Amino acid sequence: MITAGLDVGSRTIKLVLFADGHIVHSAVADSGLKPLDRCRRLLDGRSFDKLTVTGYGRDLVAPELSGATISEISAQAAAARFLYPDVSSVIDIGGQDSKVIRLSPTGVQKFEMNDRCAAGTGKFLEIMARALELSIDEFAKTALGAGRSVTLNSLCTVFAESEVVSLINKGEDAHAIALGLHQAVASRIGSMAKRVGMADRLIFSGGGAKNPCLVRLLEEKLSLKITVPEGPQTTAALGAAIIASLQPPSPPTGEGPR
Repeated sequence: MITAGLDVGSRTIKLVLFADGHIVHSAVADSGLKPLDRCRRLLDGRSFDKLTVTGYGRDLVAPELSGATISEISAQAAAARFLYPDVSSVIDIGGQDSKVIRLSPTGVQKFEMNDRCAAGTGKFLEIMARALELSIDEFAKTALGAGRSVTLNSLCTVFAESEVVSLINKGEDAHAIALGLHQAVASRIGSMAKRVGMADRLIFSGGGAKNPCLVRLLEEKLSLKITVPEGPQTTAALGAAIIASLQPPSPPTGEGPR
């Protein structure tokens, strides 16, 4: 049986096809203005028996594609447990929200989610990188090259962006600003993680896990070694596909879900 998992995020859409305990296909695309159309294009020509959708846009997409839905928390937990059987904790930083999850031997023990404020999310980092006229990759490298940091007065996106522009105009070093912004995000995530209670085996997933400065700062903040899986953006989609594989297959219908 081949199962499909879609993670419909605010910034990107991720697809994973899963069969016989292996990932057989994965893809990432920008969400764009019409995420349902993007999902259809990602699935075009792909055959599968079951589809489960997670992410910000799951309730929009799943009914149109005859798919089931699952929360991002459950999807991330399933993927983390599949990839690393000894995993105990997960940090996920996406475009619109951030999550910290403490796992139990049988599922999710506790979690905390930030979806009301951009601070601590990929969107915040993108906006701050743009204020410094840097790509997101350049932003991380600039922060890593800093010898010191600047402390910002506000983590509100609007005020922080204005403060960054003001600091630049005053001649402040871009490296110090970039590091200060990364430290602010790491501090926000670190506080969430400490409230949930991180244990020894910690996995960092989501697009934020591709940022080496965040990885380093979170390791320092939590005094834990962090593991970043290959393809950290697709872990929620993988978890959705794994959960779909646990359900009985639907009768074959030809194209799309078969």
